[in-house]
Amino acid sequence: MFNIKEELKKLPEKPGVYIMRDINNNILYVGKAVILKNRVKQYFNKTNKTTRIEKMVSLIDHFEYIVTDNEAEALILECNLIKKNMPKFNVLLKDDKTYPYIKIDVKSDYPNVFITRKFLNDGAKYFGPYANAGAAKEMLNFIKERFQIRQCRKFKSNKRACLNYHIKKCLAPCMGYVSKQEYRKQIDQIIMLLEGKTKEIVKQLDKEIIELADKQEYEKAAILRDKKIAIERISEKQKVSNINEKAIDVIGIAKNELSICIEIFFVRNSKMIGREHYFFENSNDLTENETLSEFIKQYYINKVDLPNKIMIPETIEDIELIEKLLSNKVDRKIEFKIPQKGEKLRFIEMANNNAKITLDNRTKEKEDILLKLKEVLNLERIPRKIECFDISNIAGEYMVAGMCVAKDRSYK
Repeated sequence: MFNIKEELKKLPEKPGVYIMRDINNNILYVGKAVILKNRVKQYFNKTNKTTRIEKMVSLIDHFEYIVTDNEAEALILECNLIKKNMPKFNVLLKDDKTYPYIKIDVKSDYPNVFITRKFLNDGAKYFGPYANAGAAKEMLNFIKERFQIRQCRKFKSNKRACLNYHIKKCLAPCMGYVSKQEYRKQIDQIIMLLEGKTKEIVKQLDKEIIELADKQEYEKAAILRDKKIAIERISEKQKVSNINEKAIDVIGIAKNELSICIEIFFVRNSKMIGREHYFFENSNDLTENETLSEFIKQYYINKVDLPNKIMIPETIEDIELIEKLLSNKVDRKIEFKIPQKGEKLRFIEMANNNAKITLDNRTKEKEDILLKLKEVLNLERIPRKIECFDISNIAGEYMVAGMCVAKDRSYK
């Protein structure tokens, strides 16, 4: 039989991960510790604990632990175990989304441009992530419309050119109608476009237009002129942010009695390309700082494509360790910043405000549903506790019943 008092004495004074389990061996909580002995003991001491932790401790039947060589290893293991087991008392990031990227296989002789949701370390160039898949498709359609690149996924030599060549949407590299150098010039312009370097593209096109006009090749000059106008328009459409950074994430947070919302703005090449938000329910015992800390660990530890900077509204636990871990992972410096003034602070405030609006709207949706239910059922007041029954039988025998209860947390 597991004796908690005796097992606490056996805990090592080393870094690692601890796993709390109930009487049915279900995982209740996973945490990391710099010194396991000190951290696990805290749960069983009569000190001030939140309602959530007190409830969790009351359910603990036994615990186990895994010793690691250092705190960084413990942090990674903690995140992996939380993601795999989804323990009831951990702050959980329920995120199974994969964002689209625009990929260019630059190692190919005649590179293709396409959308993918897999970010691989294969030497190709990736642009994104695009939180809005429609925006990625719109950009890809623009590229296919304005640049005469191949649109076939598997490149091979052909005996005759496809339809795209005849409608002037491809230079038919499969037929040898364009040199690698000429084709690469288009790819370089597409890369500049996706990096936001539209001014450089426009300068190049202006130079080429003048050269073609001097040669009286007016039809080709007109094609480049239309491309230039289209690039200028899409450049204006993309301008959202004045932050002069290559790749940053801006994080905001808001809380009410029922939930916490975290909002992320994705800024790439000085332009905001999208946003995403996440909700953490039953959070009245959680602080914003605790939720923010757990979110950042779970969201970024296993992420492949990392921004250069992550802007957050306040400092969090293990910030230096997470920063070092992420930097080592991608072999470049990843920084966490807490803006105090200027444009970057304005963006944090904007993210916080959007998180609050998103949270308020979600709460309002719940209230609207209850108001509609009150009206349909002709109730005197909004229902705060709803009990649903389902009764089943086989030919009038073997009756089985089930009840599901939904209750407002404010209901006594």
